[in-house]
Amino acid sequence: MLLYIAAIAQIDLSNVTNTGILYITNSTDTFSIKGTFTNTHTASLKNNGNLFVSRTITSLQPSMQAGTGTLFLNGSILQTIEGTTTFATHHLITDNTEGIQLNSNLSVDGIHTFSNGLISTNDQFLIYESDASYVGANDNRHVNGWVKKLGKSDFVFPVGNGTHIRTVSLSSLSAYSEFNCHYREVTPNPLNIVVPVVLVDANEYWDIQKVSGDTATVTLNWNNSSVIFPWFPLHQIRVVNYASNLWNNRGGSATGDIYTSGSISSAPVTSFGYFTLGSLDWMVAQQFLSFTARRESGYSFLEWTTAQETGVQNYEIQRSDDGRSFYGIGNQLPYNTVGTHKYAFKDYKPIQGTAWYRIRSISRNGQNSYSVIVAVTETMASSLYVVNNPVYQNIFLAATGNYAGEYEYVLLTSAGQLIQKGVLTANAGGITTLPLSKMVTPGVYIFDVRNSKHHLSQRIIVR
Repeated sequence: MLLYIAAIAQIDLSNVTNTGILYITNSTDTFSIKGTFTNTHTASLKNNGNLFVSRTITSLQPSMQAGTGTLFLNGSILQTIEGTTTFATHHLITDNTEGIQLNSNLSVDGIHTFSNGLISTNDQFLIYESDASYVGANDNRHVNGWVKKLGKSDFVFPVGNGTHIRTVSLSSLSAYSEFNCHYREVTPNPLNIVVPVVLVDANEYWDIQKVSGDTATVTLNWNNSSVIFPWFPLHQIRVVNYASNLWNNRGGSATGDIYTSGSISSAPVTSFGYFTLGSLDWMVAQQFLSFTARRESGYSFLEWTTAQETGVQNYEIQRSDDGRSFYGIGNQLPYNTVGTHKYAFKDYKPIQGTAWYRIRSISRNGQNSYSVIVAVTETMASSLYVVNNPVYQNIFLAATGNYAGEYEYVLLTSAGQLIQKGVLTANAGGITTLPLSKMVTPGVYIFDVRNSKHHLSQRIIVR
């Protein structure tokens, strides 16, 4: 089949198989395929105009030229790119709310416009050539899979998990390079660290593979509205890279807010692979070791314990009468010294049913962290709490009143890894001894105890 198009305004066809020459000559020419398009191994396709395809593309042509035109993928059902060779285009517009699946490579050397829908890949690539760029990527329009970038220019990879876009960028490339990138969730082996790294984000990472090239700077970001980010101290956040089965410090200085969003750029990197965010210090939130509240005669008595206080401006005691909206009822100045410290506060305001309390820690740099929320009722006469914190070898759990009973418990690392779990019985008025397993090493943990009626979740330090 020989098909030559020149100076023709528009042609609309159904399923098309090209075995010869298909040449869309001018920038104003339009070739629209309402069905599938197969470009065979004997074909020669060059698009200098506008090629619309609304169903599957099968690419078999070797060494296809991109031309100077635009490929429109504008189907109304899931479209796939199939075949054994790379389908090349100059400009690309992806406009399919049902998505596009790449089972074969798709290459762009001009501008890619994300109009609608996600692009998914398995082992194949959406390829951006050396002069390629894109516009319009967001949570609803990005690549869930592999992206390849060629060249030496800075580039932000439009990758994500199919629900949220989670970009990563390479800059200051020292040579013409070829990089592959894939965003992934659940960081492998977050406890395998090299000093001075203390913590690693366990929720997400970026797989950046260098095929060729030399050094580059890696810029990562966090966004709590997309993926929960651990409360690492801002000035201690670093880019970390997985090498020799260990997470290594790759430097950087973070900007932003740990409770919302921010970013950090590494030092020049030569070793690539898995990248995520790490910290050289414990999480900000661990300064609250415990927070309890109980109702006394005519007032609520609040107590909290902190550790590693540095740069705290003050503690604001907050109350809520509906469990949602909190307001300040008092302030407490911090010690800001090494060690653990205990604080207390009395709230004399009457309770109508239930009152909820929390402590807001305000740092000198304007960042906030919060304690857990505890509830108090006027008739409250019982509680469940950890007696010793920090702990050594055993956790001592006290229960009073109707908090006695059988509980399931888990002990988690600050990165969320399960270390110990089991069942315990808390006796009213007594103290239950919970021995720690040999797996529990010194550090900060989350101790979570619950049954059908009660729940305690508390940060503890193991010495």
